[in-house]
Amino acid sequence: MGKNTSISIGQHFDSFIQNQIDTGRYASTSEVIRAGLRLLEEEEQRLRLLRQALIDGEESGWVENFNPTDFKAKLIKIIEANE
Repeated sequence: MGKNTSISIGQHFDSFIQNQIDTGRYASTSEVIRAGLRLLEEEEQRLRLLRQALIDGEESGWVENFNPTDFKAKLIKIIEANE
């Protein structure tokens, strides 16, 4: 069972929530809030993964003997193979 929590959301979000309920998208205020929190949680996870990928990239060092022309040709072959 969930915990009851009191929050202040203001008129804008109150109207938005009511519209979601009135149109049948959600059955209750709690459902709307849970859906919003799920989206926030997913976004935070994506940001954590992105930040870690940036750190990993920075720590991976410099690429040596990189040929941009060869790399572009390789990417084009991969794209064409997947079309």
